[in-house]
Amino acid sequence: MTTTAQHQSIELDIDGMTCASCAARIEKKLNKVDGVTASVNYATEKARVLTDTPIPVADLIAVVEQTGYHAALPDPAKPEVDHAKELQSRVIVSAVLALPVIVLAMVPAWQFPGWQWVSLALTIPVYGWAGYPFHRSAVVNARHFATTMDTLISLGTTAAMGWSLYALFFGHAGMIGYTHGFEFMLMRGTGEGSVYFEAVVGIITFLLLGRWFEARSKQRAGEAVRALLQLGATEATLLRGGVETRVPVDFLKPGDTFVVRPGEKIATDGEVIEGSSAVDASMVTGESVPVDVGPGDAVIGATVNANGRLIVQATRVGADTQLAHIARLVEQAQTGKANVQRLADRVSSVFVPVVIGLAVMTLLGWLLAGAGFAFAASAAVAVLIIACPCALGLATPTALLVGTGRGAQLGIVIKGPEILERTKSVSTVVLDKTGTVTTGTMAVVEVVGEGPDAGWLRLAGAAESASEHPIAQAIAEHVASDAAVTDFENLPGRGIRATVDGHQVLVGTPALVGVDVGAEGSAPDAVNAFVGSQAKGHTAVLVAVDGELRGMIAVADAVKDTSADAIADLLALGLTPVLLTGDARAVAEAVAAEVGIEKVIAEVLPADKLAEIKRLQADGTQVAMVGDGVNDSAALAQADLGIAMGTGTDAAIAASDLTLMRGDLRLAATAIRLSRATLATIKGNLFWAFAYNVAAIPLAALGFLNPMIAGAAMALSSVFVVLNSLRLRRFGVR
Repeated sequence: MTTTAQHQSIELDIDGMTCASCAARIEKKLNKVDGVTASVNYATEKARVLTDTPIPVADLIAVVEQTGYHAALPDPAKPEVDHAKELQSRVIVSAVLALPVIVLAMVPAWQFPGWQWVSLALTIPVYGWAGYPFHRSAVVNARHFATTMDTLISLGTTAAMGWSLYALFFGHAGMIGYTHGFEFMLMRGTGEGSVYFEAVVGIITFLLLGRWFEARSKQRAGEAVRALLQLGATEATLLRGGVETRVPVDFLKPGDTFVVRPGEKIATDGEVIEGSSAVDASMVTGESVPVDVGPGDAVIGATVNANGRLIVQATRVGADTQLAHIARLVEQAQTGKANVQRLADRVSSVFVPVVIGLAVMTLLGWLLAGAGFAFAASAAVAVLIIACPCALGLATPTALLVGTGRGAQLGIVIKGPEILERTKSVSTVVLDKTGTVTTGTMAVVEVVGEGPDAGWLRLAGAAESASEHPIAQAIAEHVASDAAVTDFENLPGRGIRATVDGHQVLVGTPALVGVDVGAEGSAPDAVNAFVGSQAKGHTAVLVAVDGELRGMIAVADAVKDTSADAIADLLALGLTPVLLTGDARAVAEAVAAEVGIEKVIAEVLPADKLAEIKRLQADGTQVAMVGDGVNDSAALAQADLGIAMGTGTDAAIAASDLTLMRGDLRLAATAIRLSRATLATIKGNLFWAFAYNVAAIPLAALGFLNPMIAGAAMALSSVFVVLNSLRLRRFGVR
């Protein structure tokens, strides 16, 4: 449960739901409570409640209980209920008993004297024990003057069972030597000589099998999130006063120091204070290549230390870690609902009463047509069974479970199902430059020397190593010289002066080294390169050794190796990339040209980024924004789709709709493709679920479907929806 200044957010585990109609009923009841906005998800068996004012959790639980279901706050210590295992025993017993009943009914040659009484004996436990969940749900809902899909199943099987008992005890179907044929279509007759035990056991067995398959599929669909939650280490090596002690991870507090040996998982989020290593973060960020870390670098809990020994200071523990944050975001996304699902829920809530009405009309219609009660009742039962809209209830949740789970595996966190629908309409992607398209750190991009001797570069690197300036640090890292430096002097706005190995070294502006870049005549190569580099938007310095010009070094915010491919991916999706930056236009256009972006908006103040997004939206454009800094937060929130780089600030991540857990811009295109694929799967599921019911109900009403065949077909429709959703598990990165 979380609380903000405006809202209280409560998550409840719901028990007892058997179909989408159950979820719709609970949601409707909760939303009747003043100040409550609730969303109930049948697939995850959770309710998410937002309230304007604090409401006791006990009151919300009471509302659910009064509706006929059970609710409780999530208990991490409580073992997860294995619904598939609970259903498995009923499926096995039902299938074993149903098989001879169905075979005897379908093969008249095998109908030995008294076979119908044997079928009755085998049918009773299937109807009473295996079918108990359907009957119980129907009765519970009837007490609250409500109907669900279980109502249809219970009514259908009870009608078939009741008529069969009537035919046995009051008709001539109970006579020894009685036989009857089997047809996929209904056959007209008086009905007093017809038994439908095969329909009773077949319907219950097929539906239990379908629900068992659904339960297993839902477990598989949620594996990604469970895998994330189970990634963390269970123990840590706490370091206090030079003494190492093995303690449970829960014992750690922010500020504690712990040791991570090669091959061990990092216990919690922290900062490296000693040692260097490569860290495998693939299960958290999706990055396949281990990342080098050293003192001052942040590390994520649950990632694996590949080689060196690290000493880490904990910064976030428990529910505050990045891993826990990702899991919460994914679970919230799976609990919510897209607009397409809300439409399906509204249909499901009225569908059951309508179907019952259609079944009654079918019964009366055939009776008035003189078809006989057995035929009319069988047609009505077939309508009840075939119309169960279970597939409608599973269409969105299963696709959402699989899609968001696959996203978590790839390093993409989708904050809510409504986000999926926004990705479909986005046409323009606005990209922040620094830290998004570029690395956000200065690096040497060009070196030009005068003459063949490159020793000047070593001297320049040594001189710059004594300076704290970012440009100087970039040059020092590029050269990594260990020459002795004396008499260092920083000259603000001009450069630096130092003595290196006895040589007088100047690094800085043309004026500092005594060069006139505007002079006419043939200029040295270093000067020409200096002018050309500045035209590209790079920061360039000249180097003089002992009073002679020796070379030029250009430094810039380097473009990420993956950015050009990322832009190509966005263009392939039909999106228009736009570079938005506060840098000078020359710098922005140079970066844009390098990665393939045609439209550039440069020299924009941080406060004006929001206005630029609004301006694009005012032109009728659906805008996605990709950024990583605090100054991007307002623009990310304003955009129709906000995408934050997970390597950026917490403010940017909080304001976004999608979070990319590593700094690879290609993930932005992957996230949009995954979102669109998930949405397409949801729509495909809903279409086939609706089409199935629309096509099947008339067939059943006209007597073209035996009730048992109707039950099998209905179960298969749910299986189809789940299988279609599970295809998203194979979604790959281009």
